[in-house]
Amino acid sequence: MFKILVVDDDKNTRLLLNAILQSEGYSVLLAKDGVEALALMDREHVDLAVLDVMMPNMDGYEFVSTLRQANNELPVLMVSAKQLPADRKKGFIVGTDDYMTKPIDEEEMLLRIKALLRRARIVSERKISIGDVVLDYDSFTVSRGEDRTELPQKEFLLLYKLLSYPGKIFTRIQLMDEIWGADSETGWETVTVHIGRLRKRFEGWDEFEIQSVRGLGYKAVRK
Repeated sequence: MFKILVVDDDKNTRLLLNAILQSEGYSVLLAKDGVEALALMDREHVDLAVLDVMMPNMDGYEFVSTLRQANNELPVLMVSAKQLPADRKKGFIVGTDDYMTKPIDEEEMLLRIKALLRRARIVSERKISIGDVVLDYDSFTVSRGEDRTELPQKEFLLLYKLLSYPGKIFTRIQLMDEIWGADSETGWETVTVHIGRLRKRFEGWDEFEIQSVRGLGYKAVRK
């Protein structure tokens, strides 16, 4: 069972989020500010934090900054009444993983939490599983049953990136910067070439597909 830490100075908000999360099967810890949250984390394992920004003693920005300075990669979803772009930017600059504005949409919040937990699991395990298919980051291999294929580094990283965010559209420039580096002298056309190679390698595999999005880029679809 995943354990989620809710940090908010408003008691009613804490109780509401506690009820919502418990109804979805999560175990919940409650804290009224960043100081109390850090003390709880010293005693309890936490999988994700849902965090208000404006709080006494230690606000949300300081809490996340403290975590990241200690190399703690706990997934954090900021939920705040602060709606200006500058507020959102500050949240991402200090290290939050996602940001929502109040009043929250409960269903959207739960979907975001599930996505953050999925990505955190991918990062920690360094593997992606789709049915019988397993991508192993440490060996650059893709296996299905007894079939095991070691991919060239760039092909593997490209496939791993796309399948880490199923349904998300990446432009060629984004993929180029992510896999080859922003300073690479290789043209973005190489992304198209590598996508073609991946499609050929996994032609006929029913578990996933790399789709072109006209005028935008590519996305991976899990089936």
